[in-house]
Amino acid sequence: MLEAEELAKGIQDCVSKIVKTREDKVVKGEADNFGIDFLGLLINAYHDTDENNKLSLEDLVDECKTFYFAGQDTVNSLLAWMVLLLASHGDWQEKARREVIEIFGNQYPNSEGLSKLKIMTMIINESLRLYGPAVGLLRKGGSEVRLGNLVLPTDIDILIANVALHHDPQQWGDDVHLFKPERFAEGIAKATNYNTAAFCPFGLGPRTCVGTNFALMEAKIAVSMILQRYTISLSPAYVHAPVSIITVKPQHGIQVILESLHHDA
Repeated sequence: MLEAEELAKGIQDCVSKIVKTREDKVVKGEADNFGIDFLGLLINAYHDTDENNKLSLEDLVDECKTFYFAGQDTVNSLLAWMVLLLASHGDWQEKARREVIEIFGNQYPNSEGLSKLKIMTMIINESLRLYGPAVGLLRKGGSEVRLGNLVLPTDIDILIANVALHHDPQQWGDDVHLFKPERFAEGIAKATNYNTAAFCPFGLGPRTCVGTNFALMEAKIAVSMILQRYTISLSPAYVHAPVSIITVKPQHGIQVILESLHHDA
């Protein structure tokens, strides 16, 4: 309990320090406002004179923690499983590397090129299908609704097990547990036979994750830069043990062997 309290205080102090840096810039005249990014909007709400709209410091810290977790832990999970799958499937690793080199050469990935990474996108989607960071989506019913023969009352909590949807053999076939990025060769709609709910790693509808595009961009950049520099193979020490602790993680980590593609590096 003491350790948890210490960690909570450390996070609050860290966020408070970032907030104070923004505030100091305005006080010193180095900036006209707190910024128009997400943090800037939160700080504006923290300083709001209207008590109905005002955020407390605790609320501000909680919002920052939520966004940090949502954007950091989930992308880390996706990258870990992508590296594992590429290490285990050398043919797809080579296909992805050829595409990356063809588009970027040895240069840093750029926004124009990222949109052209078709094979990489297929690999990302299949990785999300097999090892999506979230195993379920929690929703609360806003009003009574009928689903087939079921009547769901108002305010009921509903867990949508997207991990079950992503591993449903009726939707994906008998090879549902195999890594086959070619499923997504013609896009998500064709892969799911136009069943929107069959593939929802980032949620559905108006509550779809606001960071979806950013997360996909991060994954493409990170994996592209790895493939430009290294070949990846699975270490004999690796033990496959996915576990769901908020997100789906490798319980014992992922041990891989990286070999430089540039012998002078």
